[in-house]
Amino acid sequence: MLLLALDTATPAVTVALHDGSAVLASSSQVDARRHGELLLPAVDRVLAEAGLKLDAVTAIAVGVGPGPYTGLRVGLMTAETFGLALGVPVHGLCTLDALAYAADVPGPFVVATDARRKEVYWARYADSRTRVTDPAVDRPADIADEVRGLPAVGAGALLYPDTFPKTHEPEHVSAAALARLAAERLAVGEELPAPRPLYLRRPDAQVPKNYKVVTPK
Repeated sequence: MLLLALDTATPAVTVALHDGSAVLASSSQVDARRHGELLLPAVDRVLAEAGLKLDAVTAIAVGVGPGPYTGLRVGLMTAETFGLALGVPVHGLCTLDALAYAADVPGPFVVATDARRKEVYWARYADSRTRVTDPAVDRPADIADEVRGLPAVGAGALLYPDTFPKTHEPEHVSAAALARLAAERLAVGEELPAPRPLYLRRPDAQVPKNYKVVTPK
């Protein structure tokens, strides 16, 4: 197996290659406004570091969020395009799960990423492999009772120390962790889902109210 993993659901543009036993190469850059610009060069860089070509890839894993619409769709569309071009399966994994998997925190704990608008995308975990709540988007103050006393992982937790006073690394998701998690699940025969985006809320762009459709006579 040669698994190409990528994630653009957060400000981190991250790519990795995994051969079924270990990560061969990885790249991560944090830039919330340049997902489309940075992703393909990162794929090229990781392949070159591993001394491989794209046609050697036998499967793809992509983070499905939750995340903002614009950034998230860059990774999802790229993964789907590679999958179609190469004729290989594309697997979707929750971005929060990859963050939890990389955390060296004895459970239970919380993962929280920045959802902007003074909100976080978050979920609770029993341990690094076991999520116990569905991903959600909320204002930190509104979930304070649910997460009180729990360690927290992720950039969202760092932004709101009143709600998440006990924070731990990692701050951002890495495709290396995403690849290891996907490879582990595939190795035991788990059927990973097709990539379906976890947006959790509507995109910022909306059709104006009282919009008038003008058609030629």
